[in-house]
Amino acid sequence: MWTLLARSRGCCCYRRHLLPGTRGYAQRLPAIGTEDGAAQLPAAARPLPGTGAMGSIRRIIQNCKAELVALKKCEPGFHPSLAIVQAGDGDMVEMKKMAEEVGLHVVQVHLPEETAAKEIVYEIMKLNEDPKIHGLVLPLSLVSDDAVNAVNPEKDVDGITDVNLGRLVRGNLSECFVPPAASAVMELLDQADLLALGRKVLIIGEGGSREAALQKLVQMEGMVAVSCLWQSSNIVELVNQTDVVVVTSPAPDGRRDDWLRADSTIIAYDLPAFSSRSGCQDFQHKDPATSHDEIGLLTVAMQIKNTVESSTRWLKQQQHKRWNLQLLRLHTISPVPSDIEISRAQTPKPISLLAKEIGLHPTEIEAYGRNKAKVKLSLLDRLKNQEEGKYVLVAGITPTPLGEGKSTVTIGLVQAMGAHLGVNAFACVRQPSQGPTFGVKGGAAGGGYSQVIPMEEFNLHLTGDIHAITAANNLLAAAIDARMLHEAAQSDQALYNRLVPNVNGERHFSAIQLARLARLGIVSKEPRALTPAEISKFVRLDIDPSTITWQRVVDTNDRFLRKITIGQSNTEKGFTRETQFDIAVASEIMAILALTDSLADMKNRLGKIVVANDQKGQPVTAEDLGVSGALAVLMKDAIKPTLMQTLEGTPVFVHAGPFANIAHGSSSVLADKLALKLVGHEGFVVTEAGFGADIGMEKFFNIKCRASGLQPDVVVLVATIRALKMHGGGPSVSAGKPLAKEYTKENLLLVADGCCNLQKQIQIAQLFGIPVVVAINVFTTDSKAEIELVCDIAKGSGAYDAVPCDHWAAGGRGAVQLAQAVSKAADQKSSFRYLYDLQMPIVEKIRTIAQEVYGADDIELSPRAQSKVDLYTSQGFGELPICMAKTHLSLSHQSERKGVPTGFILPIQDVRASIGAGFIYPLVGTMSTMPGLPTRPCFYDIDLDSDTEQVRGLF
Repeated sequence: MWTLLARSRGCCCYRRHLLPGTRGYAQRLPAIGTEDGAAQLPAAARPLPGTGAMGSIRRIIQNCKAELVALKKCEPGFHPSLAIVQAGDGDMVEMKKMAEEVGLHVVQVHLPEETAAKEIVYEIMKLNEDPKIHGLVLPLSLVSDDAVNAVNPEKDVDGITDVNLGRLVRGNLSECFVPPAASAVMELLDQADLLALGRKVLIIGEGGSREAALQKLVQMEGMVAVSCLWQSSNIVELVNQTDVVVVTSPAPDGRRDDWLRADSTIIAYDLPAFSSRSGCQDFQHKDPATSHDEIGLLTVAMQIKNTVESSTRWLKQQQHKRWNLQLLRLHTISPVPSDIEISRAQTPKPISLLAKEIGLHPTEIEAYGRNKAKVKLSLLDRLKNQEEGKYVLVAGITPTPLGEGKSTVTIGLVQAMGAHLGVNAFACVRQPSQGPTFGVKGGAAGGGYSQVIPMEEFNLHLTGDIHAITAANNLLAAAIDARMLHEAAQSDQALYNRLVPNVNGERHFSAIQLARLARLGIVSKEPRALTPAEISKFVRLDIDPSTITWQRVVDTNDRFLRKITIGQSNTEKGFTRETQFDIAVASEIMAILALTDSLADMKNRLGKIVVANDQKGQPVTAEDLGVSGALAVLMKDAIKPTLMQTLEGTPVFVHAGPFANIAHGSSSVLADKLALKLVGHEGFVVTEAGFGADIGMEKFFNIKCRASGLQPDVVVLVATIRALKMHGGGPSVSAGKPLAKEYTKENLLLVADGCCNLQKQIQIAQLFGIPVVVAINVFTTDSKAEIELVCDIAKGSGAYDAVPCDHWAAGGRGAVQLAQAVSKAADQKSSFRYLYDLQMPIVEKIRTIAQEVYGADDIELSPRAQSKVDLYTSQGFGELPICMAKTHLSLSHQSERKGVPTGFILPIQDVRASIGAGFIYPLVGTMSTMPGLPTRPCFYDIDLDSDTEQVRGLF
């Protein structure tokens, strides 16, 4: 007697090995041994007793349903979906019913039967990109190697990709999906009590992936699995030696059934129901409660279970966990080589690897070569329920012209946290302008053994964000002058005919024109219905040329563009005016990029840019010019932060680089928000504010924190012995000139006297209620006594702690003490507060900053500044925050006054507005927005090796 297993009883007991995931369809194959597809079975064939596969199916569905209910209870907004790609008219009725019963949303993609392989792969790639899809099923007619392996393995609930099968063969069941039909077979064996140590299972079929998967599962149960092909000459012998036979594919034509043994137990793997010879029991007929179709339904149930498991895994991936970074080992040498030599000596790990290590999905990054990648903003939606990490701001004392190393401290601190303390730590830094790179200042990647790498890519072009800003800025500038020219040369009707053209006998307003109509209070949306007065109102911006504030930009230091005359060609019909170029990072669009929190917000801010006033004194915006949508298009990629890495392999976001004088001087809100989600509640995000705390930190709190809604936990205040000596009365410090001996020899008196500036900057931080840790950026010329003196004074002045840092020479290891101090300070209670209320008048907000932060006795507005204040107030911009534009080399407006100046009146010469960015900026003195080149610019030393393509002479 032989036995056919065509059903199962009870629930699945294979759960300890079986992961959800099978093919979501019952494969229909020709029957064994007959022309009409009916397999011939021995006369004594009978079904095993049991309650039927339907019991298992019901239990699987009930368990899946309960699991999804629990998941949705924890994450109310979670709605997992199963995508079914179909060819032809198949409807997958049973799969849809089961999926919907457990609570899965079903997405069906219908393709014609003759769909080309490339089109199928394209559809699969789109589903891979969709974060709401957690399972993807392909029908047999579309299965090909290209299509199968295009499926994201994490969504491969059929378990058929090479990745999933490889994981299964290696026994890595926690990360793979088992093919569903194989799961169904194991369920049947379990329900028939045939899973026993040492039993022999013969698998007859084609010897492909399905047989390999089943063989692995059988072996994992301690059973002996043997596979053979239908063509095997010893098939009868093998059958006689085994306890169970599993048939996975149809027998070839003409194959007799003499291979069967009278007492064989046979499982027909996704084959149609067997008919019987004359005198044999008909399996289906004798037991109508059991159908061979139930194997197919059980397979579908396993596939549904896989999808639920995929959803569970996906949710677990969203939860915070400590990163397992592949760290890059530093080989420090002394004396410390040049920055570029250090950078080149370290090989960055592939950016795709770093992205995976910190929890980014492959579909959430856009690689720009091997070493950098854009990160999509969709990550914020995926991690919206993730707790955020601690937020650390690096600021500084009033610097020397040489800078005091805030960027280096920022990188050294995250290297210490991430590479030496095992804490999730992210740095967020600004993208440097290429102007200073080829001018005099150099780059901004940090320095020594605390850098962002590769530094050439960091400092040159990066991912093209500044070029996008340049293009958008200059498009807007071109639109201004072109509009004035056309309005001067055409009548109202001629302008209207061109602005709202007749196309094929019809006229339509564009979306941006409809918005302008609404702002103007024009009710009609039909172009032909406007009155002459309404037409004039619509087409005339009447820009007052004397009020234009929007300049063209270029990312090069070019002093001869500080004042130019445009429109001198005859084609411009005598329309000339004086204007200027700014450096690209001074563009308001850069400030907008740094302060925006979404694509929609950026588009809105771009539309609000005020470029001039009209003849009636009303603001003219980019949206009035009809160009805001085009600006958003140019900026759609620039809005995504760029992922890079430090010398020790910890992550860095490089994004935005607004000026720290006429703008707020910090990297982007979006980079900070993404990083805070990625590090999780135990991690740290370290970012930097430009210049000293009196400028950069004040703007960070009053402008950036207002825009982001974020509140820092700690301020790291960077000081150097060199700068403190300068503030204590030391000789002047100039770039390119050797330091005086006072700066290279121990001088405790100068240090003590100069600590007044450090104390003032600590007090400024305390105005905002944030604990302060002082980081002394150590130089080789600093003495131990000088360092200890500064630490004592800082702690006695209210700093939570003060520690020396040697990260420039030692990398993250040299900033471990700082990292520990910051971590402890972040656990302290803080009471963050803004310095002023936005409802205060503009003048009072300026006065508050001048007196509370700079220490001025009062402010004095020029008549021009006062008239601008009155204008902006009348235009409705009075409640914007203030962005002071003054020298960074002194707390006062006079750069030569060091230490803590007192008894001065702060002069406000002019007041300007960046309405799209969202702030008013008073000018204290004259501000240059276009640097010039020195006598010997950096470019003299920069060259390219034509053989190796390596850049030479860059820092």
